[in-house]
Amino acid sequence: MRWKKISGANSRYIFSQDKHVLVDAQSISINCRSTVMKFGYIATIALVALVAIVGFAAADRLPNQTPENQVFSIDTVIDATGAVDDKSTMSWVIATPGAIPTGILKAGQSISDVTYKDAILTNGGKLAENKNFDFNSKDQASGLYNIESQKVLTYASTEGAHMVGEEEYTLSVAGNYATGDDNIRCVFSTNHGDLLPAFCNIVSAKSSLVNVNSAQISTKGQIRAVAESADVPAGLNYQIAVTPDANSGSGFAEGTVSTVFAGSIMEARDGGDSNYDGTDAPYGATWNKTSATNTWKDSTTVTGGIKTMQKAFAYQSGFRV
Repeated sequence: MRWKKISGANSRYIFSQDKHVLVDAQSISINCRSTVMKFGYIATIALVALVAIVGFAAADRLPNQTPENQVFSIDTVIDATGAVDDKSTMSWVIATPGAIPTGILKAGQSISDVTYKDAILTNGGKLAENKNFDFNSKDQASGLYNIESQKVLTYASTEGAHMVGEEEYTLSVAGNYATGDDNIRCVFSTNHGDLLPAFCNIVSAKSSLVNVNSAQISTKGQIRAVAESADVPAGLNYQIAVTPDANSGSGFAEGTVSTVFAGSIMEARDGGDSNYDGTDAPYGATWNKTSATNTWKDSTTVTGGIKTMQKAFAYQSGFRV
């Protein structure tokens, strides 16, 4: 992956016809980078990243479910010696109200664009894998998710074989202004006539495995992209842990493991009469002007003998987080 881009991101959404662009997903600035490349002993690397966009007047407003919905799961169990090729992909776009927009979002519209990819490939060796993928397109409450995936695998090389793999989650949510009256479930959550501003937020979590000879790897990912009301935040969580194969006897996992977490956040404000500039924008004119930007990127690469590597990323964006 080219890390100056977020794969799967869509930069077509803009605040309004005055060309205030919500986000150009093709250019993500780098805020932090952590790289470890050492051939030999790597004791312990652990990092937890938590991002929360807090506040009533600047956050994601998720689209709600369609009248027809889908629920499915895919379970995979593999215990094999030899070549293995296992891939899973999913792309999901949902908008409300009406059809998926092809240009500028209209007042009250919001859209979620989700991608999920997972792949494992070996040219021999012994692989044991247990993977579960669950999808539910219905409205989700806080703490519940539309996509949940878990995977545990153990790999041991034979006769010079190795394993490569990649896993990625991307969540892109954008919306034009809307009234709080129509989007907040609890009448005590908002004053009558409050305006929910425009926004466009994109986050991504990815891990890569290169020439792994021996390891036990576990991952877990979750995405929430659909909700009944604006009280429920968007969410993306990802965790990965790499430890030695207990049967190897070496005490180390061997290979290269990389992770990248990235995001681009753009928010407007709800506006107020004091900000009115003579346009027809309701309740002021700041609902479609960029009031906050936030971009981040965290990357880690470990090569050699790995005793422990753990990474965790948790993201929420909503009017109540």
